[in-house]
Amino acid sequence: MLFVEILKSVLFGIVEGITEWLPVSSTGHLILLGEFLSLDTAPELGATFAAEYSSMFEVVIQLGAILAVAVIYFQKLNPFSRLKSSGEKKGTWVLWGKVALASIPAALIGVVGDKILEKLSGRDIDGWIFNWQVVAAALIIYGILFILVEKLHKSKTAVDRVEDISVGQAMAIGCFQVLSIVPGTSRSGSTILGARMIGVSRPAAAEFSFFLGIPAIAGAALIKGAGFVGYVMENNVSIPLTSIVALIVATAVSFAVSMLVVRFLVDFVKKHSFIPFGVYRIILGVLVILYFAIWG
Repeated sequence: MLFVEILKSVLFGIVEGITEWLPVSSTGHLILLGEFLSLDTAPELGATFAAEYSSMFEVVIQLGAILAVAVIYFQKLNPFSRLKSSGEKKGTWVLWGKVALASIPAALIGVVGDKILEKLSGRDIDGWIFNWQVVAAALIIYGILFILVEKLHKSKTAVDRVEDISVGQAMAIGCFQVLSIVPGTSRSGSTILGARMIGVSRPAAAEFSFFLGIPAIAGAALIKGAGFVGYVMENNVSIPLTSIVALIVATAVSFAVSMLVVRFLVDFVKKHSFIPFGVYRIILGVLVILYFAIWG
């Protein structure tokens, strides 16, 4: 059983590593994958543990993805580097400040707003909008938007380097990140689309999206991880070795795959537009509709 679950976790890690950074929606892909393949690391603990573990698993394995960004961009993101001048170190702190400010809107809506909605209605945001209909619609709508925005922004961009993104532009991109709360939109898709709409070049838009993912994903993983630990302690559950190994393996695979995908995307957008990703999103959205309409 351990070997089978490890193979499953490898596949989940591959899908996460590929789709987290490409603007194609990791949520949409994980939902589809979950329809055909589900982790069954502790069947003896029942459905409640399985649901809690699965919810935590899909978020925590994203830590592997952000670790890849931290490794690839370590020099650019490290304000303490001895290789940087005092001016370059200051520029790095300014970049981090923009990332922090841009992260505020999503944090407020995703955490505070989620709690308020749950208290008022009895259901959190996911409880209202986490379904295949929303995922399919978001995939298709954002796919169309990517195509339209790329066709309308063929001229010279206003911002060509991530360092030149202003505070106001960073906040605007952060507001677009709020839209990623809707499953199927894609966090990277929302931020890249927003950046392109305000005149940021494709490489700079991709890089800033990567950097925004660090606090967003780390925060989500921390919240989900703490929630799972709370559930385990409250119910005095002993986590099976299979569950622990599966989580570690998926996170490690997500890291390795993300190392390749991040480099691929940066190189790709230097020569190509995001239109292929828009087309892919539309096709995937249609497939989601067909699948659930026929077999759902």
